[in-house]
Amino acid sequence: MKLDPNNTWRRVQERMEREEDPTIRRNLELVLRHMKSEARGDIEGVVATLTETPRYVMHDLPGEAAMNPSGSKDEVRAFYDRTIVQTGAHRLEFACDRVIADRESVMTEGWMRMAYPGRTLATMMGIEVDDPDASYVYESRMCIVWPVDPQSGMLVGEETYTGTDGFEGIADRKIREADIVPLEPAGPSTA
Repeated sequence: MKLDPNNTWRRVQERMEREEDPTIRRNLELVLRHMKSEARGDIEGVVATLTETPRYVMHDLPGEAAMNPSGSKDEVRAFYDRTIVQTGAHRLEFACDRVIADRESVMTEGWMRMAYPGRTLATMMGIEVDDPDASYVYESRMCIVWPVDPQSGMLVGEETYTGTDGFEGIADRKIREADIVPLEPAGPSTA
């Protein structure tokens, strides 16, 4: 198994490059910038794509306030700090196989894969792994709806739908560091 974070935005960029409607193109550009900022661990770049009162919704965890930040960019910053920075799970691939865009939102669907450090799984999540210094792949089918605020033209946030528990069986999905593809350098047409 390989994990290529550059696959995260390829379909979005392809869709954006052929879009003729300026509003839909802007929406796709916002999602593209958001995805690339997330992959670089650039939390300020992520929040720069959002409205002043963003709202994230994880439909599989509706009762967990910490996983559904709402109302301020500081809440979103704290969410990314908890879920990406503190866990070390910043190396991810969202292999999109479907991108739908209109004037009000973008929808992306595919396989989410995240390389979690074994130590994080053991200490923060109570998952037994055979090597705390190795990485293990979270894997789940996911759909993300990216609503766009019509007044500001910025992303409202993310609404995620997850098909399965990506942590189930994670201890059996060890990945070698050599199988995690590095990020491609940002070029002039990238965010």
